[in-house]
This record gives sequence, C-alpha cells and structure tokens, in this order.
Amino acid sequence: MLSFPLVMQARLEAADSIISRMHHAASQYMDFIHEYRAELYIKAQLDIIKKNRGFRFIPGLFRTPKDANRFIVETYSDLHYTAPNIYDQKIKAYTGTLGEAREIPGITDYFNVNIYAPYLMGQRLLSPLAPNSNKYYRYAIDSVSCDRQQRIEYHIRFIPRNKSFQLLDGRMTITEGVWSVREISFKGQADLLLFDCRITMGDIGTDTEYLPVKNDINASFAFAFNIMEGYYESSLTYKEIHHRRNTPEDSISKPNYNLTASFSLQCDRQAYTKDFARFDSLRPTPLDNSELYIYKRYKARMDSMKYIQKETTQPFKKNIWGSVGDFFLTDSDWKLSNNATLQNSPFINPLMFSYSKTTGIAYRQDLKFNTTFRNSQSLHVGTRLGYNFTHNEFYWNVGAEYQYWPEHMGTVKINVGNGNRIGNSRIIDELKKIPSDSIIDFDKLNLDLFKDLNFEISNHLEITNGLSVGLGFMFHRRTPAEHPEESFRQVELPENVAEGLQANIRPQYNSFAPRIRVEWTPGQYYYMNGRQKINLKSRFPTFIVDYERGLRNIFKSTGVYERIEFDMQHHIRTGLLSNLYYRIGMGLFTNQEETYFVDFVNFRKSNLPEGWNDEIGGVFQALNGRWYNASPYYVRGHISYEAPFLVLRHLIKYTNHVQNERLYLNMLTMDHLGPYFELGYGIGTFVFDMGLFLSLENFKQIGFGYKITFELFSK
Repeated sequence: MLSFPLVMQARLEAADSIISRMHHAASQYMDFIHEYRAELYIKAQLDIIKKNRGFRFIPGLFRTPKDANRFIVETYSDLHYTAPNIYDQKIKAYTGTLGEAREIPGITDYFNVNIYAPYLMGQRLLSPLAPNSNKYYRYAIDSVSCDRQQRIEYHIRFIPRNKSFQLLDGRMTITEGVWSVREISFKGQADLLLFDCRITMGDIGTDTEYLPVKNDINASFAFAFNIMEGYYESSLTYKEIHHRRNTPEDSISKPNYNLTASFSLQCDRQAYTKDFARFDSLRPTPLDNSELYIYKRYKARMDSMKYIQKETTQPFKKNIWGSVGDFFLTDSDWKLSNNATLQNSPFINPLMFSYSKTTGIAYRQDLKFNTTFRNSQSLHVGTRLGYNFTHNEFYWNVGAEYQYWPEHMGTVKINVGNGNRIGNSRIIDELKKIPSDSIIDFDKLNLDLFKDLNFEISNHLEITNGLSVGLGFMFHRRTPAEHPEESFRQVELPENVAEGLQANIRPQYNSFAPRIRVEWTPGQYYYMNGRQKINLKSRFPTFIVDYERGLRNIFKSTGVYERIEFDMQHHIRTGLLSNLYYRIGMGLFTNQEETYFVDFVNFRKSNLPEGWNDEIGGVFQALNGRWYNASPYYVRGHISYEAPFLVLRHLIKYTNHVQNERLYLNMLTMDHLGPYFELGYGIGTFVFDMGLFLSLENFKQIGFGYKITFELFSK
C-alpha cells in the first residue's frame, strides 16, 4: 500500500512539470524502436444491432443472412514495422463465421499504432504525447499510485480543447523516472466509426517497454439507421526488435529511398489459410462458451443452406437480384481469372456527381479491366463516360496502359476520346480587336465553336529514381459545333469582329504534334513489389516540363505551333495538424503558323467530377471555363493552407464534423485577363467537401464561385 508521505511528495510536483517531462520523453521514444517483427492475433465479435434493406449496399460491409446477427472473426498475421511510421501486415490465417476476412470499415488501422508518434494512424488522430500537443489538449492528473516495485505512476486525463475528429479523449498511466507509458485508453470518432481503444504497453526494462503488447477495441458503426458493433481483442508476440542503439549508424543517417525491406510482407503473395483447427494452436486463450456457440450456429446454418440449394432454385434467383442491386449501388469487381479483374463504379452513387457554379451538375461512370502477367508486366484498360447537365455535353475516353518494364515503370499508353469544346487562334486574334475597356459577356458569346476528337500514344520510362521521361504524339480532329454563328448575333460586337469570327469557321481542322514530358521528383521514396516499382512520397517539390511541336501535312494536319509548359507543385507539413500546398505554372504557344488551337495540358477545365484534392487543390473554381482557351500564354500561382480550427473554432456544436478548413489564394495572368485573383474558404467533412470563392477580374469585375463534392466512403 502506498504510504501517505510518498503520495504527498508525488502530488507536490507541479502538474505542468510532469506533463512537460512526459512530452520530452515521448519525443525521444518516438523513433527509439527502429524496426520490429511480430505475430498479431486478432479476435473480433461483430453484432448487428439494427439492420434494414440498405445494409447490404453500404460499401465495405458484408452480406448477412436474415437469421444471424452475431458473427466472429479471427486472424493471425505477420506484422513488420519500420520507423518512422511504416506498417506492413500480411494475414497468414483466417477463420470465422463470415465468408471472407471482413470487419467494420476502417478498423484495421487501429491495430497499427505507435503511441509516441505525433499521429496514431498515418496522418490522422493527433497523439496526446505529440510535441506541442498541449495546444490542442488539456491535461489533468487524476491520481497517483505505485506499482509493485514502488515506482510512482501518474494517471493523467487528456481532453480536447476543441471538438474535432482529429482529437481524442482518454487517460494514460505514466511511470515517473523513465516517463514511459504503461497503458493508454482513448475514444473518438472517425467518419461513421465510434471507437474506444485500450492499449497495454510492455514492462519497464524489457525490449517491449515502448511497444504495445495488447490492444482491445470497442467500435460501433452507424449509417442510414443501420447499427453494428464490434469487440476486438488483439495480442502481439514479438520475434525481432531493433532499437536505435543497436542499429548501424549508416542505416539511420544515410538516406535510403528504397523502402522495399519495409514492405516485404505486403509483397508476399502467398495465400492465407482458412483452417479452423489450426487456430487451436494460435489462440493466446481458448474460446469461451458464447464464442463456441457462434461457430456452432454457423456450421448448422451452412449445412442447412446446402440442403436448401439442392431442393430449390430460389436462392439462385435471390442472388441474381442481389447482384443487380450491387451493380447499380455499389462498386462491382469481377474476377475473370487469377490475374484478371473487371471493375465498374456504381451507377447510383453521390461520389459520381459534383456541382459547381462554373460547371454545374456533372456525372461520370468508370469501367476498368486489369490483368497481370507472370513476369510482373501488366495491362490496364479503362473507359470513362460522363455527362455535364449544364452544358448538355457528353464526354467519353478509352485508354490502355501496357507496363512492359515494371522495374523502371516503362509504360506504353494509348488514349482516345473527345475533349472540351474550344475556339481557335483566329477567333482569339479577332477578339483582340475589341477595345480593352469593353466588357464581353462570355455566357452569351459562345466561343466553344469546335468539337474535339483526340488520339494520343506515348511511352513513359523512369530513367533514374524520381526522373521520368515520356515521348509520344497527339492527334486532334476538330469540327464545328452546330450553328456557331447564332452566338455571334446574341452579343453586340463590332462589325469587323463579327465578320472575322464567321470567316474562321472551316469544316475540319487536323493537328499532329510530337510531344515530350519530363517529370522530376528529387528524393523519391519507393519500394519494389517483386519487379514492380511503386513510388511513395518525397519531401521535395515535383517539377514538370511539357513540350510539343505541331507539324504540317501529317494526317492532313495544318496547325503549326510550339507549346511549352512548366509546372511545380509541393506539399509541406507546417504543423501537427496543418499543411501548406503551393503550385506555380506557366505555359506558352509560340512559333505559330496558320490556324492553331489553344489547348494547354496543365491548364484546362474539367467538366466531370474528379474530387476535391485533384492537382493538390491547384485549380480555379470561379474562372469562366472559356478563359482556358482564350490566350496563347498564362502564368498561374496557387497557395492552399489546410488546418482545423481556423474559423469555426467557436462553433463548438458543429466543429467536430469539420475535419479540416482550407484557405485558398489563386492568381492568374493571361492575355486580356490580368491580373485575376481568387480568394476561397472551404471545409472538409467525411460526407462532403464545400468551398466558397470570391474572384476579381482586371480589378473591375467581382465574381463568386462554389464547389461541392461528395466524399462519403471515398477514403
């Protein structure tokens, strides 16, 4: 029993001093473990509390029979950790009362936790042990006790200062002197998942002192009046542990961009076993009576289903209608062979829609075929169909990629499709005759006078790590849209300009252009999956140079021009929960002869939904789409800052549903439009992302734009 003087002495130490020592020690322990290999056993009991007809259409969930609402799942995995935060997990054995290794969506990541890292899972869930985390958490010492060796232990409560899905509420036990964690429990919410975790660390003085040995999780998932709860028990048995002190210095300090060793398990394609009897030797503790009863009911149900299938064809009919429902409402994935799959996106899904002021309502549909060969070569064929309801335009694209040299990402690409409608250079020259102080109503003056059919073939090869070169050619066939002259009558144009516009509409324009694209990312991290090279991340910017030259008299081509573009983009983490993105780009058409079309590669408008973070946010949201093809040059710049608690800090009731807030500054200068500014504010939630933008054209016209995309189940 802890003596009274010892308790008083412990309580006399200032609480803020204890918290400070805790944070300092955590920063030392964060990467103290350089690498480990362990065996991970997980047992999960899943209970369906409430279910309706929509349950089977929730992405990531499993189908359940009507007469069963309780299931059990057991997995046995190899786990490989490499500092700073790389987890490689391979399931070796699985058994349970579900047909496949499925669980509550998103729960798997909660078993790969380094409590001393700034984030408990990837870049999510800020740890209360992170440096400077007292900016986001309040701490209080609940009590003080002693362990069996009479070491003082502090029981500390941590509470978020603001409601957010990024923060946690819980308790932890810290041992004085070593200031390491004995146990930590926390609860929170991530998207539709409510979780309550309790992690037990190893004993002081052992190799597992800074590692979890047990992790129990209670989780609940609710969506559309469907409720499911899960109870997870896990334990780790460590086979190898490498500390910083016994790891060669060169392997730590010298940059090594090849992380294949950290992903060795993920690269292992050996199938896992489903032998129930094998788990008798794998379980740390035997199953209790209630768990054995779940297995017993499952076996009886399977035997009954086999009998029914012999006596009636009704189950087959139900499966047919179930497959039809899945085809319309969920992602479909058909396995054509061991190495080939066919995938399509659901026909009825909010993720296929987007809405903004400039593009209106748009919808797309994707179909993909993928196959791999024995030598790790692969073939990918994809089709994208889309329709923009505001512009009444149908878009389509068919592409194929054959990767013939996977070690160097050597790929041949072929694409054919229709692009955005566009005006040509002669029309741009005629518009230059309009006085600069005139205001053009581009909504009435439709300059998208030509339809575009394009074909591209290219070869891409990574010369050295991070440096890739693409060579190919692009062919365009552009024909007039229906009745383009009608748009000229709707706008009061000078007579000479109107006549010039009508004179520059020919039956067909062809262009043929060889193209080269160089992309360089210094310090590119990667790993090898067999012969396949897979790029990861880099701390440095990505630089892109794209050049093409239009040639005459090839496939009846007439457009002669040169196009060159430069692009640089970078992502910088500026704090525990904040990120800075920036993008700089410029492009120029030069050495033009005859008629050409201003169609940039890095500066173009997409009329189909792509999601919020395409091109790292470096796009214009309020700019009229016709400006993208109205100038032979452009210079652009984008800055985006992302963090929680920027503006909505005081709206406590709603803040927890906002994962991030974003500030945008976009700048553009081009012929007849310069400068152009956009200032935007956006919020990101797990259901949708929304942004509002204020624009200023030529210091005269003030505009307004917005964008909404759906993000539910997309991450």
